[in-house]
Amino acid sequence: MTGLRLGDDRGSVVAEFAVALPAIALVLLLGGGALAAGARQVRLQDAAADAARLIARDEPASAAQDAVTRAVAGASVVVDEQGGLICVTATAPAAVVALTLSARSCALAGGL
Repeated sequence: MTGLRLGDDRGSVVAEFAVALPAIALVLLLGGGALAAGARQVRLQDAAADAARLIARDEPASAAQDAVTRAVAGASVVVDEQGGLICVTATAPAAVVALTLSARSCALAGGL
């Protein structure tokens, strides 16, 4: 008959896996959240550039707001004019990570 001996390692792999699993899950969740936030930031930057060009071509501000919200749900737009430039600042919350994303783009007034 074989009994448990002092120093027996049976079951230690399962115990180590049970301790490491939450850490692995947290790293994967944060990595996925960072990727999602990065992709949302790129969409927000592209939408801000499109909105700035729309307003610079004398399109209504509502068209610029629509372009940004179609690209990034929940985004808000602020338009200002600096010299001969039309600048658009778009902000939106990140989907997974508790961050606020912001993008700014400017276009030459008159649509040139």
